[in-house]
Amino acid sequence: MTTALQQEIEKRRTFAIISHPDAGKTTLTEKLLLYGQAIHMAGSVRSRRNQRAATSDWMAMEQERGISITSTVLQFPYKGYTVNLLDTPGHQDFSEDTYRTLMATDSAMMVLDAAKGVEAQTRKLFEVCRQRGIPIFTFINKMDRPALDALDLLDEVENVLGMQPVPMNWPIGDGKKFMGVYDRLGDKVYLYDRTVHNQTMSPEYVTTINDPRIKERLGDVEYEDLMLNIGLMDELAAFDHDKLMSGEQTAVYFGSALTNFGVQLFLDDFIQYAPSPGMYPSDAGDIDPMSENFSGFIFKIQANMNPRHRDSVAFLRICSGRFERNINVNHSPSGKSMRLSRPYKFFADSREVVDEAYAGDIIGLPGNRYFGIGDTLAVGAAFNFAPIPSFAPEHFGRLLNMDISKQKQFLKGLTQLVAEGAMQLFHETDAARRDPILAVVGVLQFEVVQARLETEYRVKTKLDMLPHRLACWVTGDEADIELLPWRYALLRVVDANGRLVALFNSEHELTYYQNKYPDITFSRTG
Repeated sequence: MTTALQQEIEKRRTFAIISHPDAGKTTLTEKLLLYGQAIHMAGSVRSRRNQRAATSDWMAMEQERGISITSTVLQFPYKGYTVNLLDTPGHQDFSEDTYRTLMATDSAMMVLDAAKGVEAQTRKLFEVCRQRGIPIFTFINKMDRPALDALDLLDEVENVLGMQPVPMNWPIGDGKKFMGVYDRLGDKVYLYDRTVHNQTMSPEYVTTINDPRIKERLGDVEYEDLMLNIGLMDELAAFDHDKLMSGEQTAVYFGSALTNFGVQLFLDDFIQYAPSPGMYPSDAGDIDPMSENFSGFIFKIQANMNPRHRDSVAFLRICSGRFERNINVNHSPSGKSMRLSRPYKFFADSREVVDEAYAGDIIGLPGNRYFGIGDTLAVGAAFNFAPIPSFAPEHFGRLLNMDISKQKQFLKGLTQLVAEGAMQLFHETDAARRDPILAVVGVLQFEVVQARLETEYRVKTKLDMLPHRLACWVTGDEADIELLPWRYALLRVVDANGRLVALFNSEHELTYYQNKYPDITFSRTG
């Protein structure tokens, strides 16, 4: 291993931002880019997305609803480090793409609304992070609005998510009186001023907790409460980096993405405490990121990023070594050797050809029809990284092609969207029912699939919703499986790989059948 290679990999920080809808994730993402000097004015990324959406009808849904439908890769330098930020969809109907993106990260930033605490979608995403064993940093956002008591928020994180919250700073006021944060480890106070439209970095004043401006702004009662809470911080858990890395602790930061308060303090700590790229499991053992040989896996495919060229881009997480343009790699699923001659690096929808990249980086590989979700690319002996699981969808519907003369385009479009991971596709084992069943994590994906079939493949479709709310992969003795009451509410289908899947109407039904048929395994991931 060369020292240069080790240095490059050790300064990589690759993380995803996860949140419930409306917790301020998009605003925080832009402010991280602002402080990373990747943009000069907040809103720049949103403006680029607006321009891009005008060229693609289905992407216009993002603008109409004020949401992000697809995950975005944003790479920027910060204080000698290279930060790869994966901005995942945070809307209420996020897709399986959100889950898969977490497979490509080394850590996560959980954004909570200070007025709402831990919400439903946050818990779902947190569970995926826990399955992966990746450390979680918590940013309690929107302190510029009326907020819940800070100690109550910490209690909720501990009780709901089962992690020990360690406040790294403490808010000074909330709502209109929010003026900054007390830095626990540095024993300093950071006061801020707002800027015009909050578009540029906020002026920062470093002082002590005894600064008379704090008492003057808060008033006697709130100032006494602040001093009491800061005194209590010594009784709270001390920050332990090993416990953060193991998932026992989460480092908690208070701030306001809208006003920029506390954003830079978080970013400074993040590059210091977040992990560099780690081992990835494979059928050849754990792959060391410091290995000289390049390797990586594809976690996302986006078709028609440029509709005029019908291009398809595979997003690859580099797991080991150094990537060079024109490198020859083995594609494990096909056994083919291929040259990667047009790799891209990304900043939102912008892309540029990249000559080199390192473990931890995300690159885009355009236009190869052989690529699929979970594929391994590597130099040297062929192996396969651990497969990316299929996550249990929660919404189901039969998709009907409204013009049988376009059946070829219909099937081609479905094949492409399944390969891309936009949804899962099931078929009933009853030969009399031939219409495919779409299965998605969030109902918005139905609209995305139908819009893209019409826009990109000129196929109009109709969706008949099904009452089922849960899918489980079924394994066990065939005789036992046949005893299941398939003729009633339980729907028997197979996935794209021919594996048996049962669709249930409710969690209650699943629990009932699990108890009644203990020799059958019902798995929520495939």
